[in-house]
Amino acid sequence: MKNLAAFFEIPAADFCRAVKFYETVLDCKLSVRESQTEKMAFFPEGSGKCPGAISFATGFKPSKDGVLISLSVVKIEEIISRIEKNGGKITTPKTKVEAEGTGYFALFIDSEGNKLGLYSDN
Repeated sequence: MKNLAAFFEIPAADFCRAVKFYETVLDCKLSVRESQTEKMAFFPEGSGKCPGAISFATGFKPSKDGVLISLSVVKIEEIISRIEKNGGKITTPKTKVEAEGTGYFALFIDSEGNKLGLYSDN
C-alpha cells in the first residue's frame, strides 16, 4: 500500500514564531506564502513534493490533544536538543519502538502548543 499521508498542516497561533521554531529545530528553510485569509509555511521535501505546512487561518487552533503527526528525522538526539532551546517541550524522550525492526520515537509540544512526534530508524 502506498503512503496514506498526503499532506499535513500544523496550526499556529503566532505564525512567525512557529516558522522560526521549525526552521531552527529541523535546520531547514520553509517556503512562506500568504494570502488575504491564510498564511502557510511549507516544509521542504527532497522529491519536490511538499509533505505539509504550518498554517495560520481562521479555525486553525493549536492543540496538544488532536491528531498526532510524527516527523521523520535522521538524528533524533540533535532535534530533541533543539526543541526546548526554542520554546518547545519534550513530553516523551527518545524511546525504542517495541516492534521488532523499528526505530525510535519521541513526543514534544511545539512553540504553539501542538503535540507532535519524531521518528528515526536509528
